[in-house]
Amino acid sequence: MSTGTPTPLSAEEELELELAEQARLGADDWSSVKPGKAQNFGKSFGRLLGLLKPHAVGFGFVSLLGAIGVVLTVIAPKVLGEATNIIFEGVISRNLPEGVTKAQAVAQLRSSGQNDLANMVSAMHIDPGHGVDFVRLTQVLMLVLALYFVASILSWVQGYVINVIMMTTMYQLREDVEAKINRLPLNYFDKVQRGELISRVTNDIDNITQTMQQSLSNALTSVLTVLGVLIMMFSISWQLALVALVSLPLMAVIFGIIGPKSQKAFGIQWRKVGRLNSRVEESFSGHALVKVFGREQDALTKFKAENQELFQASFKAQFLSGIMMPAMMFVGNLTYVGIAVLGGLMVAGGQLRLGDVQAFIQYSQQFTQPLSELGGMAAVVQSGTASAERVFDLLDTDEQEPESKDTPAPVDGDGTIVFENVAFSYTPERPLIRDLSFSVAPGQTVAIVGPTGAGKTTLVNLIMRFYELNGGRILLNGQAISDLRRRDVRSRTGMVLQDPWLFAGTIRENIRYGRQDASDDEVLEAAKATYVDRFVHSLPDGYDTVLDEDASNVSAGEKQLITIARAFVAQPSVLILDEATSSVDTRTELLLQHAMAALRSGRTSFVIAHRLSTIRDADLILVMEHGDIVEQGTHDSLITAKGAYWRLYNSQFEQAATDPDAELEQQEPAVAQTDDETEGAGEPDTASV
Repeated sequence: MSTGTPTPLSAEEELELELAEQARLGADDWSSVKPGKAQNFGKSFGRLLGLLKPHAVGFGFVSLLGAIGVVLTVIAPKVLGEATNIIFEGVISRNLPEGVTKAQAVAQLRSSGQNDLANMVSAMHIDPGHGVDFVRLTQVLMLVLALYFVASILSWVQGYVINVIMMTTMYQLREDVEAKINRLPLNYFDKVQRGELISRVTNDIDNITQTMQQSLSNALTSVLTVLGVLIMMFSISWQLALVALVSLPLMAVIFGIIGPKSQKAFGIQWRKVGRLNSRVEESFSGHALVKVFGREQDALTKFKAENQELFQASFKAQFLSGIMMPAMMFVGNLTYVGIAVLGGLMVAGGQLRLGDVQAFIQYSQQFTQPLSELGGMAAVVQSGTASAERVFDLLDTDEQEPESKDTPAPVDGDGTIVFENVAFSYTPERPLIRDLSFSVAPGQTVAIVGPTGAGKTTLVNLIMRFYELNGGRILLNGQAISDLRRRDVRSRTGMVLQDPWLFAGTIRENIRYGRQDASDDEVLEAAKATYVDRFVHSLPDGYDTVLDEDASNVSAGEKQLITIARAFVAQPSVLILDEATSSVDTRTELLLQHAMAALRSGRTSFVIAHRLSTIRDADLILVMEHGDIVEQGTHDSLITAKGAYWRLYNSQFEQAATDPDAELEQQEPAVAQTDDETEGAGEPDTASV
């Protein structure tokens, strides 16, 4: 892979690349191939606004506050203009002869050839010979201060209520996304990268939150301000108002040109963020392997390449959104100049008073500023809508088949499982399991063996109803699991996976996760049965030791022991062990086999194993190849048949394995001594075992 800087792609090339990749991966895999541009801005934006519908009353209250605040803010410049008139006209009055009337003063000015000044005086409210009326001026200024103060209080209340609405809305959106993820079928997570999904749940929702807070919360005030200012401008001078309106088509042109490009750029940016998150998550999850194989530089090179792509996409998106506001401000400044020139001429001609022009100039700024803000908001809304569409794609993903309201209650049983002509495939063109039938009696232990890809894990996933069957049915205690609620099916099943998973919490909490109402004594009993108790006392706080991220403060084998204890404390009627002992040493595995034999008593158990010596005592061994059961029977009968199982067994052992029960009996005295001598030790002392 080249370490050079990637060549920037045009928007058309980006779209072609995305469509080609989508065709390669399949239409259902949208995890990383969605085109950067929101496919339907109007529909997505309308749906985004629809999230506010439950808060219609609160939004109506906010609208009322906003309207009152805008009215007060819009009236203030007109009142302040009157203060300017009082000062200016007071100065003019003081320079006129005392005792004459306004008409006489105008006539005298005209007779002296000062027609422009006469026109100005004729439009004023003057009292010749008197100066500035400071009492009236003080009253006007106090009124202006009161208007601005009340408007500020209303604006604060409005902002507070809007923030409450927005935060509540985003809280509910996160709840909906979390609930949606829990309703998605398992095959969805087989196709979507975790980093991409995390990006949609975190980055995209955060971007929507910022959009709602920064833009939509101010949009109402901006729109009301534009309408209110427009009314006031026409009330002062329709000529100046027309000059101000010239900016509207210019701003519309700017938005029409830059807006779509900005929308597409922001969509590409957030897609790149999702891909980079996937890369980082992959590198961190496999950090040890990266170091083992010396691929640090390769990982860094790939990261730099994708980081550079994100940089280019982000730079383009921010550049396009960044030029919108300055462009709007430039148009607003042109309007300001036009109003100032024309307004000055109208004052000189006696058509307007000076305070009216001052108020109009303030209105022109109040008019262009919210328009500029709306232009800036448009760019942010483009980004937020692109993120919203990604989240809505997740919310609109097909869910697992809904459960009927008439779902029967599960019957009490002993764990009898029957497969009747079961057929299943992950994709229609690649059938995996075809016409599979067998039955498992209560309390039996069934071992499933076979080469990699034979369908062993798929078989137990079907028992858990992680996937829906393509044909046939699976019966649990005589009931088809497709007729039962998934929760009822899984609540009767305990499962231990090959890769142990523990959450951040204490060891006691991780064991109790299998059954929340388990007592401390039951937790301790399960821990002793699975030999967790052998190492837990060496930890700082025993069972209350908090496992850190990825449970890195315990070994891989200790993790697996804890997960086995978690399954046992659940007391399931069906127990599934998917390579559950793969992370422990051979001698500890013998001890676990002995413990499992007692704990499996009365339970139907499925064991997936690659170490064939561990399943010699299974009541039934199923040998799978290519999704079919090619052999079934006990260990001795299958060895005698010299078929597929015999070949697998001989590929692992060149001579007969020792009897694990006999070996275990020989070790039990040593185990007892080890328990006494090594209490508080870390891992089980395999040397003494």
